[in-house]
Amino acid sequence: MKSDFTCGFIGLGLIGGSIARAIRQFYPDSRLLAYDINQEALKAAENDSVINLALSSIGKEFADCNYIFLCAPVSENDKTLLQLKEMISPACLLTDVGSVKTDIHSHIEKAGLSGQFIGGHPMAGSERTGYINSRALLLQNAYYILTPCSEVAPAVTEEFRKLIASLKAIPLVLTCAQHDYVTAAISHLPHVVAASLVNLIKASDSDEGIMKLIAAGGFKDITRIASSSPLMWQQICLTNKSNIVRFLDEYIKSLEQIKSQINQPQPEKLYQFFDDARQYRDSFIDAPSGPIKKTFSIRIEIADEPGALAAIATILALNQISIKNIGIVHNREQEDGVLRVEFYQEESIKSASEILRSKGYVIH
Repeated sequence: MKSDFTCGFIGLGLIGGSIARAIRQFYPDSRLLAYDINQEALKAAENDSVINLALSSIGKEFADCNYIFLCAPVSENDKTLLQLKEMISPACLLTDVGSVKTDIHSHIEKAGLSGQFIGGHPMAGSERTGYINSRALLLQNAYYILTPCSEVAPAVTEEFRKLIASLKAIPLVLTCAQHDYVTAAISHLPHVVAASLVNLIKASDSDEGIMKLIAAGGFKDITRIASSSPLMWQQICLTNKSNIVRFLDEYIKSLEQIKSQINQPQPEKLYQFFDDARQYRDSFIDAPSGPIKKTFSIRIEIADEPGALAAIATILALNQISIKNIGIVHNREQEDGVLRVEFYQEESIKSASEILRSKGYVIH
């Protein structure tokens, strides 16, 4: 495929910014232009040399685009499509990055743009939002679901699939209905459950906040995604309502069942409940994609004294190992090691462990 294509972005937050960064990294000759209501994000992208042109409105500049990524909130898509229809070339491919696909497909059909739209959902993200937190590596090894309209030629879909694969993501072609059913189960329901668990603890905690203080690693792990954007998840629940409610009904039934098994009690069934879950969970492919992502981290025994944490950071920095996150493990109910260091790449675990062990540190 051509390497000097023109690509437009409407919305340059975490996902839009990460896609733009990936395209800039792998296609340095491409021309990227972007519009966002956040002018600071556009200025930052220009300063980073990620985009060539920052736009203050959706204008005629988008007429030159080979691809346009719709990365603004889904509630803006209807108005945006009507604006774009008046200016884009018939050869321009439209795509989006939303977590629900049936809704955007209906807007595309109403706008008469079905012949040039492939829905997209990069199954990657972060609790941190905005362009400032975007990075090209966000897409690496993440599933990127594509939902082409039936009117789109197979050759066009294949070309776009190759583009997404070249950004180091893993493209997967589904229908919009398949996508919304699957993601309701493995992404949308977990977010609802995580948020409900956090709210339960908030409502049940003492005035002193003891539950919050000693929340164990397990609780933090399964509720981490509750820190995501409330606006985004409000929109997801409203646009994929039927699928989410269907799985909520099934989940409520399963909770009632396990409640009964605990209450009676039924030891054999309880064991089977946890063992089935363990076996199925252990069969998952270990990849940094989906709503619950693999983390690359080690835990280190360090002395509780000034400079101990800084010494670790300095050793890793001197050896060109980038740290994604670092922090003290206050609650060690399920974890060894008082210091937890998280990396961007799996390869860093081995290198960091070898270096730190050679310095006398105990690594878990």
